[in-house]
Amino acid sequence: MTHVRNKLNDTAKAHGLDGSLVKPDWPPLTLDEIRALLAKIPTAGIPIEIVSSSPRPFSAACVVKTRHGNIFIKRHARAVRDAEGLSEEHRFMQHLRANHVETPRIFAAGSGSSAIETGEWTYEVHEIPSGLDLYEDAISWTPFQSVEHARSAGEMLARLHLAASNFNAPPRKPRPLVASFSIFASQDARIALKQYLAARPELNQHVPVRRDCEEALYLLAPFHDELKPLLSSLHPLWTHNDLHASNLFWSDSSSSARATSVIDFGLADRTNAVYDIAQAIERNIVEWLVLMRNPEQGETVPVHLDHLWAMLDGYEQLRPLNAAESAALAPMLALSHAEFALTEADYFLSVLHSREKARVATNDYLVKHAQWFCGPGRQRLIDPLRRWAESRQSQAVRA
Repeated sequence: MTHVRNKLNDTAKAHGLDGSLVKPDWPPLTLDEIRALLAKIPTAGIPIEIVSSSPRPFSAACVVKTRHGNIFIKRHARAVRDAEGLSEEHRFMQHLRANHVETPRIFAAGSGSSAIETGEWTYEVHEIPSGLDLYEDAISWTPFQSVEHARSAGEMLARLHLAASNFNAPPRKPRPLVASFSIFASQDARIALKQYLAARPELNQHVPVRRDCEEALYLLAPFHDELKPLLSSLHPLWTHNDLHASNLFWSDSSSSARATSVIDFGLADRTNAVYDIAQAIERNIVEWLVLMRNPEQGETVPVHLDHLWAMLDGYEQLRPLNAAESAALAPMLALSHAEFALTEADYFLSVLHSREKARVATNDYLVKHAQWFCGPGRQRLIDPLRRWAESRQSQAVRA
């Protein structure tokens, strides 16, 4: 067993910022560590072996075989998620389960807590949800395998929003790696940006980050101006904010598989439905890694419009968008990645102490994506969404 554990640790890899596999920032979980953890959670079973390690970069996670079956364990640095912050996510997941959206069941310790702090770490232990982890090795910014997968993801997102409509928890306080919506939710983005940075001292004190923020604010101003008259029509809602295909489990491995379960609520917060849809489009429809590798070739970045229309159609089968929501989607898409790029930069600076990685988040992600939306992305994605919204309004008038 020790041999198996060491082999897993030696070969563990994580998704890098450019999509390649790299050495993880966090040490992999060990079987001895897992035994000590599960001693506090008798219902999870006695661990036998580590089956696989997750390549996701912001924590250490693995699937563990126990005498009761397989379970999933994730370990966070407490600087990223303490018990209070992790419990916010768990309460949202439990609410969704109670309202017929399948999310993983979470094991609680004898103390009753599902977020277990030990030293510098915070742990969570989940049942494996029903279905297949079909996109287990896929990273954000890679597309669906089929149009039908996109449609089913849209349906799942609509079910999630309907179930979340009576979840009334307040917005999360400033934490690393939370996809909040505050800067462009304000009528004055410049003031809101100053407030955002002031709440995150490591970001605020880093001159290159502030310079990138100023450039992005200038580039994104026209999209914010387009969104501002519609903001009051976008009702607050707890949202997932990272509905990539890899955060869904699937009914089977076919091209017509259905999404069965939603996982990974680390970015969840109180935003609005349009923001969450925009995040899902941003994660699945545009292959941003192509832009990162060839920043001067924005025209060549794959944009999967067939997947986009299928995802929106699937969503509206259950939760039709009103006129304001439809009109807001195009500008929101251009703005939706901004705060996640900044919260990534905050994580890289305040937790990993990596100025190099922080600059990737604010320059390669925040600024370069904004430039693309102002250039090739306007014609290839934003304008089609605007025409889609306008055609719906015309149809409503004729009706």
